[in-house]
Amino acid sequence: MSPQRDLLYERLYNHVLGDIRTGALRSGDRVPSEKELARAHGVSRITSMRALQNLERAGLVDRVRGKGTFVASDVARVLDAPSADGARPRRSRRLTMRIAFLLPDASPAYGLELLNAIEERAAENDFSMVLKRTHGLQEEEERAIERLVHSGSVDGLIVFPVNGEFYNASLLRLALAKSPLVLVDRYLRGIAATAVVTDNLAAARELTGHVLDRGHRHVAFVSSPPKNTSSIEDRLAGFGTAFSQRGLGLDGQHVLTTLTIGMRMAGSNGQRYARAGIESDREVVREFIATNDSITAFIASEFPIAQLIRDVMSELGRLDGTMITCFDSPRDRFVEPHFTHIQQDEHEIGCRAVDLLLSQLEGTQTPSRSIVPHELVRLPE
Repeated sequence: MSPQRDLLYERLYNHVLGDIRTGALRSGDRVPSEKELARAHGVSRITSMRALQNLERAGLVDRVRGKGTFVASDVARVLDAPSADGARPRRSRRLTMRIAFLLPDASPAYGLELLNAIEERAAENDFSMVLKRTHGLQEEEERAIERLVHSGSVDGLIVFPVNGEFYNASLLRLALAKSPLVLVDRYLRGIAATAVVTDNLAAARELTGHVLDRGHRHVAFVSSPPKNTSSIEDRLAGFGTAFSQRGLGLDGQHVLTTLTIGMRMAGSNGQRYARAGIESDREVVREFIATNDSITAFIASEFPIAQLIRDVMSELGRLDGTMITCFDSPRDRFVEPHFTHIQQDEHEIGCRAVDLLLSQLEGTQTPSRSIVPHELVRLPE
């Protein structure tokens, strides 16, 4: 486990605690407000708020709505109460700091390693973690954020946003309020919220370039709707850029961006699709292929879409000679990948997200976007 870091709010907590211990602040005395503490100690309001919250949780102060914060009437008893080992109690961040991770779902192809990394990094920093799956539903994501924020049960959030034509209003409010928030996998265009992402434009350009360099000239990009989903928007842009860089025109580009698979998958091994909408997606892909019979290669924005394409091409008897590629793939050292793919570094994304959230809780400004390197994994030819 990594050594504990001396957080700014802990320093402020200990400063007020010191005043209580020395008698500078006595039972019933008013404690400086969040604003006053922030100004006096050169920290953010978020930092001073968390210090006062932790003092309240420790039973050292009482916060009275509309009046202020006061030293608890029984503060002497709280300070004198021994712990189980006979030592005087010390406030532990393990008991006070809690973060939430919201994600659509997790599969071996993408999400599971991300979840593991966030959970492990949180434990290393003595954070407890609340996990909420939103099942790819924007309304579920919004409800979860509202419940967590209004209840005050978490100190910060890491959010893997769902695909959606519109931004989640609760997420926007958090970002605009500069609340402790880190997005993973995608970012909000035009909104200054910290996000940890892959350079999806560069990754799609590299993957498409690899396909074009293998001699394919009619290539299809297949995804769910890209609007307001930065990862898909950037992958689509990278797809087009690879053609432009090689002086190839639009005639060889084929685009299908209406699938509903998105993040919804079923099955513990990631091999089954969610039932809802799969048959309609299958028919859409079948019609698209029939209409564009010159296509010899596919760039799928996600692994389950690549699986669907492979199934349809196999049913049509056109799998031989067709190149199917995608983003991400289940990782198992005993199983060869199904497709040439871009492998995102989920572990680094998760660790970096926790580190950036920790920095925000310390009152440190964090970058709006943190780029994590990717890898092109080629299948043997």
